[in-house]
Amino acid sequence: MKVLLSIRPEYAERIFDGSKQFEFRKAIFKSDKVRTVVVYATMPVGRVVGEFTVGEIIENKPSEVWRRTKDHSGITRDFFDEYFAGRARAFAIEVHNPKLYRKSLNLTDVHPSGVAPQSFCYI
Repeated sequence: MKVLLSIRPEYAERIFDGSKQFEFRKAIFKSDKVRTVVVYATMPVGRVVGEFTVGEIIENKPSEVWRRTKDHSGITRDFFDEYFAGRARAFAIEVHNPKLYRKSLNLTDVHPSGVAPQSFCYI
């Protein structure tokens, strides 16, 4: 099973250059059958740019998630703290085998509605 994630272009770039080995989320997909994340780089790119295999999904309080992921987070501690401010739980999806598409795709090629998901959607 695959999910489509909306990710800011600068973070999508870091996933595919290997410097960001975790994708952080406030909410996570419910199905444990998800094996692949398809990456939609948000505006100004506005394209589906690649995919990666889901590794471990870490769920814990934010401070513990940061402790476990900080060396390969691809983000600053300030950004992490701001993103999870007021949250009791944080999620980190481990990125395995990132594959940047040679040619990016239109959103409608993978999601018929053509509407980018706020967080994620199953595809």
